[in-house]
Amino acid sequence: MNKTDGAASLSTFALSETGNRFSQKAHEASTQETTLRNEVEKSLQRYFKQLDDEPVTDLHRLVISEVEAPLLESVMRYTGNNQSKASIMLGLNRGTLRTKLKHYGLL
Repeated sequence: MNKTDGAASLSTFALSETGNRFSQKAHEASTQETTLRNEVEKSLQRYFKQLDDEPVTDLHRLVISEVEAPLLESVMRYTGNNQSKASIMLGLNRGTLRTKLKHYGLL
């Protein structure tokens, strides 16, 4: 994957049970693999079933924080906690990355 491919390419990757990345073709060939998109959809369906007609607010913030925190943790681990490399990898400026890291207690 080219580093400029962006988020559109991210959804074409599948994760196996061991966390390895595969192409879309490999994903279609195996029923044991799943996409991040499908997992989010399944999680939201479970969440909606558990609501019992309770009002929901800030769902966007909830979902983003549930995805963003582990994303930042993984990228920081991958880059050896190098904020400059991580900010480039994430497409964020370094100041924004630092703000997000502080927000999630990762700095």
